[in-house]
Amino acid sequence: MPLLDLKNVDKTWTLFLDRDGVINHEKKLDYIRNWDEFHFYDQALEAIAVCAKKFGWIVVVTNQKGIGKKLMTEADLATIHTELKKEVLKSGGRIDQIYFCSSIENEHYSRKPNPGMAIEAKKEFPEIDFNKSIIVGNKPSDMLFGRNAGMYTVYLTTTHPNQDFPHQDIDLLFQSLMDFAKAL
Repeated sequence: MPLLDLKNVDKTWTLFLDRDGVINHEKKLDYIRNWDEFHFYDQALEAIAVCAKKFGWIVVVTNQKGIGKKLMTEADLATIHTELKKEVLKSGGRIDQIYFCSSIENEHYSRKPNPGMAIEAKKEFPEIDFNKSIIVGNKPSDMLFGRNAGMYTVYLTTTHPNQDFPHQDIDLLFQSLMDFAKAL
C-alpha cells in the first residue's frame, strides 16, 4: 500500500473507529456496562463531526467480551450504542453502523484482530473499499485488525502513551481523535 496521506481522504473513504480508548474512556481491567459508565473523551464528539464531513462511512468496531462473560447483556450494549449515536448526531456527526464481537474466544473470526467485523461492514455497505479505509484504535489488536483487512492504521496514544513509533503495524500516530481529525 502507498503511504497514508490524510489529504487524500474524501467521501469514497471509510473510517473504522474502535470505541473504548478512542471515543470514550476505558475502564481499567473492566467493561463499560451501562450508559452511566460511558464517558466521552474531551472533543471526541467534535472530532467525529469533523470526520463525518470527510468520510463517506463511519463504522465503530468493538470487542465486547463482557457480554460473553455474562457481566452485561446485548440489551445493555444496545442501550449504550443508541445513546452514543444520539449524542454523536446532536453534535453534528454520525455513526453509520456499530459492530461488536461478544465472544470470549480470541480466535473468533469477528474478534479483533481478526477482520470479521470489517467483512460484516463490507457486506452491509458494499461500497467500502479497504484500500480506502482507516482504522483508528488504541491497541495493537486494532492495528492488526486493520492490517488483516488491508486498511490503513492510526494509533491513538490515549491509553498507551509510550507506543514505539515508527512501527510496522502503525501508519500514523496521534494523541487523540481530535488530533487525527485536525490532520484531515
